[in-house]
Amino acid sequence: MSFDFTEVAVRDVSRHYGRRRALSHVSLTCRSGEVLGLLGPNGAGKSTLLAILATLLAPSAGEVRYGERTAAEAGPSLRASLGFLAHDLHLYPELTAAENLRFFARLYGVPDVPAKVSAALDRAGLASRRDDIVSGFSRGMRQRLALERALLHDPRLLLLDEPFTGLDDASVAALVARLRELRAAGRILVVVTHDLDVAERLLDRVAVLKDGRLVACDEAQGRIREHYRAHVTEPRA
Repeated sequence: MSFDFTEVAVRDVSRHYGRRRALSHVSLTCRSGEVLGLLGPNGAGKSTLLAILATLLAPSAGEVRYGERTAAEAGPSLRASLGFLAHDLHLYPELTAAENLRFFARLYGVPDVPAKVSAALDRAGLASRRDDIVSGFSRGMRQRLALERALLHDPRLLLLDEPFTGLDDASVAALVARLRELRAAGRILVVVTHDLDVAERLLDRVAVLKDGRLVACDEAQGRIREHYRAHVTEPRA
């Protein structure tokens, strides 16, 4: 059983691996009906922060609050409110599109699995390919299927790690349109991306990480490249 919340607050979160610092004193907030982008160079701590938000990693210090509760206070019910699309799409290539969705729907314990699966395939534009093996799908088709897999249980918070990698322009446009629908429906979306062109079209706020530290967190307002260059790009000698 899930619980609802309209805000996720990261409070002074650090994550260390021995002497290596992955995150250091990061604080930010993301809210319902908002797309927050996590930007920064490789190794900045973006995926680590996403994993902490997904409760796959525990912070070494600080806390994350989902509404009024931490992950420890919420317990297993929190997982039912989270959707996570990793860079690895976690689909079974030997199964059909429908079989993949049925499997995950049963894992999530969602009611009326056949109706859920049919609706998800329609939203992914894959209804006509429902009985085709996923190994024969393009990257864009698999990405759309994996996104709907992550949404089968109607999570409040959706976390996406580099969702636009390897997609052609048509697939990017379809994914951006779907994410905008989710934002309009009041979901909380946190997106890790290196694609600044897509970021300009989608993000409401930008959190820029560098060397594990949050160096900027601002409204996007069409100035994402400006934010990135100002806080990440090293000045030339």
